[in-house]
Amino acid sequence: MRLQAPVLLLMSCLIVKLGWSQSDELTVQGQTGKLYLEHTVVAKENWYSVGRLYNINPKELATYNHLTFAQPLDIGQVLQVPLTTVNFSQDGKKLAAETLVPVIHVVQEKEWLYRISVNYNKVPIPALEKWNHVTGDQVHPGLHLIVGYLKVKTALSALAAAGTPAQVGARVSAQADSSSTVSSGNDSGAAKPVAAVTKKPVVTVAQKPVVTVTPKPVVTVAQKPAVVTQPSVVSAPQFNGGKFKGEFSDGGKSVSGQAGIFKSTSGWQDGKYYALINTVPVGTIVKVSDPATGKSIYAKVLGQLPEMKESAGLTIRVSNAAAAELGEGDARFGVDVSY
Repeated sequence: MRLQAPVLLLMSCLIVKLGWSQSDELTVQGQTGKLYLEHTVVAKENWYSVGRLYNINPKELATYNHLTFAQPLDIGQVLQVPLTTVNFSQDGKKLAAETLVPVIHVVQEKEWLYRISVNYNKVPIPALEKWNHVTGDQVHPGLHLIVGYLKVKTALSALAAAGTPAQVGARVSAQADSSSTVSSGNDSGAAKPVAAVTKKPVVTVAQKPVVTVTPKPVVTVAQKPAVVTQPSVVSAPQFNGGKFKGEFSDGGKSVSGQAGIFKSTSGWQDGKYYALINTVPVGTIVKVSDPATGKSIYAKVLGQLPEMKESAGLTIRVSNAAAAELGEGDARFGVDVSY
């Protein structure tokens, strides 16, 4: 009978340790408009302690879970912790007393960066690439992908130990060129902070490129009709087809149809153009020619066309920088695709 007390103490410590193991990695749930984390209640936790852990008002937490604040929590109870502008960052911004802790999405079958971006508040694709040290064609099922950061009070939350403010800040400074920090080896599947970063945080993910739209041609009184036969593009990139031109290999396959545009910060400064097209393998370099303007660009396939009504009738979508070099600013235009 004397052994019961030590055994019970050991079991209690084990239960607490297992309960806290959930903080080793924060896995996001839901989609844009309702993103949340799941927390499993352990011994001695209450609304206040869980609120401090995730930097959220305890009463707001109770309301979000359709419970009353006066109702005590039960061990093993699963709570949904909303990710809001107060406790969730996708631009690297935080208060001085806060720490950023990575929030993870586990990549599923047939998922790629464009779809993940849309599902998580349209976080810029270059930011996802920079945070995780991958390019679009390196994303694969099972990869643990950082999609943002939980902002917690450094002095109040035990989760702060999993965050590294200086490293996170440096990682968030995504420029248009995302390939400069991509490892050439195989991705291990788990995106972790890089300990060697020493630069101060530089927050630029939220900034859009100077030119993010390609306006339709404007005809002034002084212009002759012949001048507006092709769309005019303000500060269109001039990369002679793009950076992927040298990697293109013509396999004798081609398709013609309508092209659409998707927004991306890539291409404006680095000439790296991307495309979404069905039936063509991810990572393939395709040549996209515009018969109306006589111009061509070379783009890397990131994935399939998104399944939405706007994709009906489209053969391909190209990044807006690629469309700008083609001389197009309309939502749809005719193209010939070779690969």
